[in-house]
Amino acid sequence: MHPSTLALIRAAIAEDVGPGDVTSEYFIPAESRSRAEIVAREPGVVAGMEVAEAVFREIDPEIEVRVLLGDGQPFEPKSVLLEARGRTRALLTAERTVLNFLQRLSGVATQTRRYVEAVKPHPVQVWDTRKTTPGWRLLEKAAVKCGGGTNHRMGLYDHAMVKDNHHAANPSLEALQTNIRRLRAERPGTRVQLEAASLDQVRAFLTLEGVDMLLLDNMSVSQLREAVQLVNGRLWLEASGGITLDTIHEYASTGVNAISVGALTHSARALDLALDIY
Repeated sequence: MHPSTLALIRAAIAEDVGPGDVTSEYFIPAESRSRAEIVAREPGVVAGMEVAEAVFREIDPEIEVRVLLGDGQPFEPKSVLLEARGRTRALLTAERTVLNFLQRLSGVATQTRRYVEAVKPHPVQVWDTRKTTPGWRLLEKAAVKCGGGTNHRMGLYDHAMVKDNHHAANPSLEALQTNIRRLRAERPGTRVQLEAASLDQVRAFLTLEGVDMLLLDNMSVSQLREAVQLVNGRLWLEASGGITLDTIHEYASTGVNAISVGALTHSARALDLALDIY
């Protein structure tokens, strides 16, 4: 597990438990032991099981956890995703933190699966973005993969994307070419992507060397089709901007290679899951 994820888990536990679970301490006998099940109240796709297990371990290393449905698996209402056995107090103390992670991450995976299904039968990848919950990026992007989506860049460090504000601050095409060459020389292997807001920009960027892909931002379906013809397979093409679950199929039919959707992470609804004690 990545150190940042473990730190997030510990912060979440500290936030919820603080100096102790006063309810369980006073109302549950210390010797009581129970079985807990995490049960789905609606359909979805699992994500976050490793985190759920880690939360239980942090609360009480003696809790026994059995994962019944792993990450990426679909489920229906009343499905049991996980079973845990141990001290009743510990199970109840872990309940909300476990559910917060599982509900949020399974919501991202479920949202992603809907978009992935909507582009079929077109061979288009559904990409996430950097529009993630601060501190949760690794987890939310992993959840996107559980839903069948594809991770775009993880951060500002692993993929150069020259967007509209970069162009506005340094609009010269000659300077853009010089900077691409310098990046290629100093950071070989780093992908270079340029954002194009018009077909004229697409034409201009096709004259440059060292570009891997274009982001076609807020273009209409007809403009995307024309851009695909202009590029003719020379560069990878990503479409983005205002594409919804209702419209993504039409955008997928244009011939672009990928469609990025911020809503996979920034607008995913937490699923209705519950922990039942027996």
